Amino acid sequence: MSNTNIPSEIEDDLPESEELYERLTIIIDKGQEPLRIDKFLMNRIEGATRNKIQQAIENELVLVNDKPVKCNHKTKAGDRIVVYETDSPESSEIIPQNIPLDIIYEDDDLFVVNKPVGMVVHPGSGNPDNTLINAAAYHLKLQNPALDEKTLSRFGLVHRIDKNTSGLIVMAKTQKAMTDLAKQFFNHTVHRRYVALVWGDFTEQEGTITGHVGRHQRFRKLFTTYPDGDHGKDAITHYKVLENFNYVTLVECRLETGRTHQIRVHMQYIGHPLFNDDFYGGDRIVKGTVYTKFKQFVDNCFALCPRQALHAKELGFIHPTTQQEMLFTSELPDDITQVIEKWRKYSQFKNAE
Repeated sequence: MSNTNIPSEIEDDLPESEELYERLTIIIDKGQEPLRIDKFLMNRIEGATRNKIQQAIENELVLVNDKPVKCNHKTKAGDRIVVYETDSPESSEIIPQNIPLDIIYEDDDLFVVNKPVGMVVHPGSGNPDNTLINAAAYHLKLQNPALDEKTLSRFGLVHRIDKNTSGLIVMAKTQKAMTDLAKQFFNHTVHRRYVALVWGDFTEQEGTITGHVGRHQRFRKLFTTYPDGDHGKDAITHYKVLENFNYVTLVECRLETGRTHQIRVHMQYIGHPLFNDDFYGGDRIVKGTVYTKFKQFVDNCFALCPRQALHAKELGFIHPTTQQEMLFTSELPDDITQVIEKWRKYSQFKNAE
């Protein structure tokens, strides 16, 4: 990775995935004696407590041979056990805060939020409050004043998007909805389409980027692509060109997996960093000239969109209760729209010369 100017605001504790659940699969050995599932998992999962394991079983986050079981279920040789483990940051208390939310859909099971630029999804190092979770907790508390802080601390976050990425995120209001949605995200059946403005032209109008995404081995606050899969986790991004402006290109990206910074890292990997992405080299002129007029034009575009030009435009999933297909769309925010229009006019002017 060429970019060594690491922004100071990158957090050390960024998770490895935008999805909040990982899956552990265990095949029971032939010589294993029958044992209660909760006791078996306590012996096999490092740091697990009986209470947490029993909660996971009750919430159907533990499957034996693809079916949920009770805590007293006896395992046997040859059983295939799947455990969905949360990668969510722990928080002992969530403080409800009266922060406006752009909720585009809500029912008894879930709600879909159009997250603005600059809002962090959950409390963490450097962001103890004023997050989406704090705002959502206030919203839920208005609906049900009996909810306590312990319940709110893990009420329904199943995926994340970056602080400076705008767009759609779904949040669960019940344990059943959270479990169902978490499985959909893990199984890669959730439809996620992003729109991004990236540097450079594409020789192909569409394609697929593969390569594990994980922490940079030298700069631990950044992520990078490992094409051989020796490090990181598998990541697949499908892209399609929407409009070309000679120097930059508008693309849509469909995520098959949801690793942290996946689109940003994958696009940098193929030589097309996101426009004004200061983490991964998009905040400088990547294609064009350094002549004063062009540089001034680019600087003006940076000022219009002072963040990576990335928006989570579409989100689709199966409703946990009705089993109906749900699809939501969010319009591009003004900063990206204005920059696109500015590049469109510039491109037309240059082509006419």
